[in-house]
Amino acid sequence: MNILVPVVAVSPLRQRLIDEMAMHRFGRETQRNYIRDVGRFATFLGRSPDTATAEEVRRFQVEQRDQGVSVPTMNSIVSALRFFFTQTLDRPDLSRKLVRTGHVRKLPVVLSPDEVARLLDATTCLKHQAALSVAYGAGLRAAEVAALKVRDVDSERMLLRVERGKGGQYRNAMLPVGLLALLREWWRAGRQQGVLFPQGWLFPGQMMGKSISTRQLHRVVVEAGQAAGIGKRVGPHTLRHSPSTACQGRRSGEPSPRICSKTGSTSASSRRCLAMPGSIPPPSTPRLRPARCAP
Repeated sequence: MNILVPVVAVSPLRQRLIDEMAMHRFGRETQRNYIRDVGRFATFLGRSPDTATAEEVRRFQVEQRDQGVSVPTMNSIVSALRFFFTQTLDRPDLSRKLVRTGHVRKLPVVLSPDEVARLLDATTCLKHQAALSVAYGAGLRAAEVAALKVRDVDSERMLLRVERGKGGQYRNAMLPVGLLALLREWWRAGRQQGVLFPQGWLFPGQMMGKSISTRQLHRVVVEAGQAAGIGKRVGPHTLRHSPSTACQGRRSGEPSPRICSKTGSTSASSRRCLAMPGSIPPPSTPRLRPARCAP
C-alpha cells in the first residue's frame, strides 16, 4: 500500500530568509537556528512576522524573560531577529528595538594531564582513543574530528587539515609526533578490519559510508569519564579546552614535552606540561583494546 506524505510548501517569506542566509554563507546549523527563532517569534504573534510592530517586539522580549529563557538563548534569538528585520524585511526600525543582555561567562571545565590520561585509557577501542586524542592533542572540536578524512593527515608537514570548521573556515592544526604514531596504529588496525580507506573517513561510523557522529563522540567521552572516575562534567569540548589552559604557568621559552614516536612515552620532567597543544599524554597501561568498536 502506498502512503502519501503531504508536502508542506515553504512560504515566500521563509524562502526569502533562507536565500538571504545562503547569500551570507551561513552554516547549516546557523540557518536552522535562525529559522527556529524567527518561527518562535511568529508563534508569539499568531500571524506572519513581517506584520510585527515595535511594541510587539518589546513585549516578545519581556515574555521570553518572564518565561525564564536563559540569557545566551535570548541573545541568540536577538541575533536571528536582527538579521530577519534588517536583511529580509529591510526594517531597521524594528531591529533597533532588540536588546542584547550581558552575562558573565563561566570558565570552561578543564582536565589535568593525569585526568586526560585516565580518560583516554578508559576508552573501549582504538578508534575512540584515537578520536579523543585528536580532539585533545590538536585542539579540534567534535564536529571537526568527525569530519576528518584520511587524506587530511599531512605527515610530511605534521599538520591536520580542517575543512569547514567553525564559521566555515579552513585551517591547519598542528599534528604532534605522538598523535601521528597513534593515528598510524589506528590506520593499520582499521585497514585490517576493512573500515578505513585512503579516500574515506578517518573515523567512520557504524553505518558504512558515514563518519562518526558528534553525538557518539559525546557519549564516548561521557562514558570514558565515568569509567575513569572523573567527577567533572566532561564532553568533547572539555578536551579541546584542557590543553590551552592547563599549562599557562609554563615559563617563556621552555620547550614543549617531547613524545617518543614509537612508544608515546614522555620523560618525568615533562609530565607537568602534558596538556600543552600538540602533545598526547601516554596511557598508563598498554593499549590492549580492540580496533573495532562494539555497535
